[in-house]
Amino acid sequence: MKNVPLLLSLTGLQRFSKRKRSKSNIAESRDIVGLPHSQLNTTGFMSKSLDGSISNIPRPIRNEVDTNEPSLSELSEQDKPWDKHRHSADRVADHYRGEVEFDRYAQRMDFCSQLLEFKLVPHDREDSLRFKLAGARFCRVRHCPVCQWRRSLKWKARALEALPKIIKDFPKHRWLFLTLTQKNCSVTELRKTITEMNKSFKRLTRFKEWCIDGWIKSLEVTHGKDGKAHPHFHLLLICPPSYFSNNYISQQKWVELWQKAAKLDYKPQIHIKAVHKKQNPAILIPEILKYSLKESDLYRDKDFLFEVTKQLHKTRCVSVGGVLKSYLKKVGEEPEDLIGNDESETAEEIARLYFGWRYQEKKYRLKT
Repeated sequence: MKNVPLLLSLTGLQRFSKRKRSKSNIAESRDIVGLPHSQLNTTGFMSKSLDGSISNIPRPIRNEVDTNEPSLSELSEQDKPWDKHRHSADRVADHYRGEVEFDRYAQRMDFCSQLLEFKLVPHDREDSLRFKLAGARFCRVRHCPVCQWRRSLKWKARALEALPKIIKDFPKHRWLFLTLTQKNCSVTELRKTITEMNKSFKRLTRFKEWCIDGWIKSLEVTHGKDGKAHPHFHLLLICPPSYFSNNYISQQKWVELWQKAAKLDYKPQIHIKAVHKKQNPAILIPEILKYSLKESDLYRDKDFLFEVTKQLHKTRCVSVGGVLKSYLKKVGEEPEDLIGNDESETAEEIARLYFGWRYQEKKYRLKT
């Protein structure tokens, strides 16, 4: 098992097989621990339902029996984030719990990703296997740390899949990374502020100085040191080659344009950076399509979480415009699938392993 941070070695698989899990009893355990994927059940298998309803399902038991089974993070380095996000989900759910408006979110989050099903499939590396998520159940609560992570991964995958085609169709175009901000606002004024910012951006695109052909725009809201909300836009812009000769907009000019568009009586903070022509704009996709709220901001302040949940309800945080719209139509939409089965179903499957969430340990451990 040494020096295989992303892979499960065949030797390691054999060790587990000798202890408790042959390929046959892994298959048998599926009949014991879960129902078909299309059904809601207490074991946490994936549901395709977008509403995430969990009627008549008891809460998971948190009095755990000690076990020496290996953890997911020990076996697969690439799957370590599961522990972090699931633990954060527990913290957010505990904030929501008992609140009249939000208790239903806590109930749904209690069952989110409690059981993970992984395929073991061959890796390019000889005599090695890797984990591929095959089944899980997600609550789809907007501010669930697990679901917003999975949602972000799907959006990034869609954007990265489309980028080569965009670059091929616009080989001489350049890319810019733009951040538009304004002063912090009261959390209770967040929805109104975001609405005005969107109107301001629309005005900006109508100015004669605007020479941008397309954009991806995402909203991020952070918890300010003053306790207020700090909404701002991150944008990936595609512009014609003439931008750097005849139509160049300086940093100071961007400030003036955004101030005018937003009708501000002060000069806002603006960040603009050009992507080097030899660089792939894909390096900026993780920054553009990250979470609308930082995970730490979700649980650090209960009152902030409650108000942000109300203020952002049914708001859209990612939008695409200009020539990029036809390429990236699904970016920002709720994915039907948060599993990510994007590989050929004909890939050889060696075995399946199941990992259950251990609330007290804050880890996923192998289910036997």
